[in-house]
Amino acid sequence: MSRMTLRRVAVIGVGMSKFGKQPEKGLVDLGTEACIAAIKDAAINPKHIEGCYCANSFGEMHCIGQDIASKVGVVNREMVRVENACAGGSTAVRETFLAVATGRYDIGLAIGVDSMTTCVPKGPMASNKDIDGELGLTAPGYAALQMRRHMEKYGSTNKQFALVSVKNHHNGSLNPYAMYQQEMTLEEVLGSRMVCDPLTLYMICPFTDGAAAVIFCSEDKVAQYTSTPVWMVGSALRSGDYSLFWKEIDASPMGEQVAAEAYELAGLGPKDLDLVELHDAFAGCEISNTEDLGLCPRGEGGVLIEEGATALGGRIPVSPSGGLLAQGHPLSASGVRQVCEITWQLRGQAGKRQVDGAKVGLAHMEGGIVSGIQGGACGINIFTR
Repeated sequence: MSRMTLRRVAVIGVGMSKFGKQPEKGLVDLGTEACIAAIKDAAINPKHIEGCYCANSFGEMHCIGQDIASKVGVVNREMVRVENACAGGSTAVRETFLAVATGRYDIGLAIGVDSMTTCVPKGPMASNKDIDGELGLTAPGYAALQMRRHMEKYGSTNKQFALVSVKNHHNGSLNPYAMYQQEMTLEEVLGSRMVCDPLTLYMICPFTDGAAAVIFCSEDKVAQYTSTPVWMVGSALRSGDYSLFWKEIDASPMGEQVAAEAYELAGLGPKDLDLVELHDAFAGCEISNTEDLGLCPRGEGGVLIEEGATALGGRIPVSPSGGLLAQGHPLSASGVRQVCEITWQLRGQAGKRQVDGAKVGLAHMEGGIVSGIQGGACGINIFTR
């Protein structure tokens, strides 16, 4: 993609529903709520939106994007449903960005929506459709294996993993959209029920319902909608390869490669970032993912969290929204939700969790357990003001 001629693309509107257990709301209700907020934020006539990518993992087999869009006045348009596990929202964002950047649309809409409490007939943490699922490898089990390997190889500690959850719950307490808006102590995290040693209950993101929406616009039309655009400048998406069998599970070659591609397109590097929203479905994920992104040398992610570098006010705040641990994780909505948070941060609209002087933000989502390969998908999107 770096060799293509791309137009500059701006975010002109963002919106989301509150995240939490909301069994009284269906997918269309949640998605409509998010889209109305994004349309209002952009002050745009819905008729000007030319296309839509909607990410959804656990909905019924119908045109969920069309159903949501029709409720807000977007009809007779190109619309695509996207499914890419936890990276589904990041994929919808990327595809909408590319549609505008390559001239297919001037204005496009990305939606992410899932209702984990109403649409998942059984826990999505394991699959009986592959050999790993048959043998009992659940996502928490795999996360615990990664944590154990990181501890053995680099000397990271239970305390460092728990501090990720403490930090993110503090940030979530400042976020009115978060599912959990209360502080959590180190003792509470470490003392919560053991799920898969060393992974405790409060080191795992909760089942959540929610939706988010982002409106993108080509540079030549941006002035019609905003004088403070947020620009999307980098994007990359890949599946994993066979390296799971010959590389350590504490690192993600997939994540490292996607980060390098996104940085190259943006013309930026990890030292240029002011904040990061990343995949922290399990506390250990944040430590290894900060290493994958180059925020610190390999093996030093635990030190990074213990020194406070990733806290609000630290050198590189990570998940100022509260991340998946406090915000919650409706799978396909999370990658879009991250863009809402980064947009608010770069506009200076993040309230008590505002990162001072934020100019560059990165959104990272990784997910999908696939037998035989390192991972299903990793998507990274970079934004500037």
